[in-house]
Amino acid sequence: MTELYDLHSHSTASDGALSPCELVARAAENAVTTLALTDHDTVSGLAEAKIHADLLSIRLINGIEISAQWEKQCLHIVGLNIDLQHEALQKIIHTAQVMRQERAEKIALKLEKKGIYGALLAIQNALGKDANLITRSHFATFLMSHCHVATPQEAFDRYLGDGKAAYVSTTWTPLESVVQAILAAGGIPVIAHPLRYKLTATRMKKLLGAFKNMGGQAIEVVTGRYNPDEMRILANYANQFELAGSVGSDFHSPTNQWIELGRVAALPDNVKPVWELWQ
Repeated sequence: MTELYDLHSHSTASDGALSPCELVARAAENAVTTLALTDHDTVSGLAEAKIHADLLSIRLINGIEISAQWEKQCLHIVGLNIDLQHEALQKIIHTAQVMRQERAEKIALKLEKKGIYGALLAIQNALGKDANLITRSHFATFLMSHCHVATPQEAFDRYLGDGKAAYVSTTWTPLESVVQAILAAGGIPVIAHPLRYKLTATRMKKLLGAFKNMGGQAIEVVTGRYNPDEMRILANYANQFELAGSVGSDFHSPTNQWIELGRVAALPDNVKPVWELWQ
């Protein structure tokens, strides 16, 4: 059987559209053999995902995606093959969830100043037990459902993006603290979608050098809609800094026709696969 890895995905435990059960079922339909559920700042969906992954003969990798701060830059760090109960990791998760709640309250207040009321309560009611995991995507969904915008991108362009009316700057947990917590939990720290941060080549090299020195072990070389040229750039960075390469769709919703579970390019042959670090 051909192995198909997808090591970056989201469920309703954070800002995904499918429950952990539904996510695993879709992964199976798409021939994924190894799946990592990497919800934002939570591991609450992994128990349900594990039950269904076992039933469908999918290897589930315990994962998470944690927001981190490096030189005023917000980064997303995926932790793969983590011990869910490790104290250091749980502390980082709790801190991130408190930050998310505080940010959500501030965003809601800014929307109210623009005459848009009830966002926070509506999102909390929709999320239920996961109401402390509010992302900007949840606000985008609210704005769409109440006809304030037509698309999620418009929500960010008009309200939620950097410098817009409801944007709230947040200082996340320092990158080194996130990396060390993932390592302490037996996991592999991975920089998610590195090109999304729009760093210059000089800044990217500075980041990767710092990340490597902190104990970072991998970057996503294949993710989302990266084209062959972008993957070659990232493969070169991975080799230059002796980092493994990861592969993940960053799947959130079936409505995004461009990003699908398991629909990822193969990792370039000259890059060490991240899964070799735990096999």
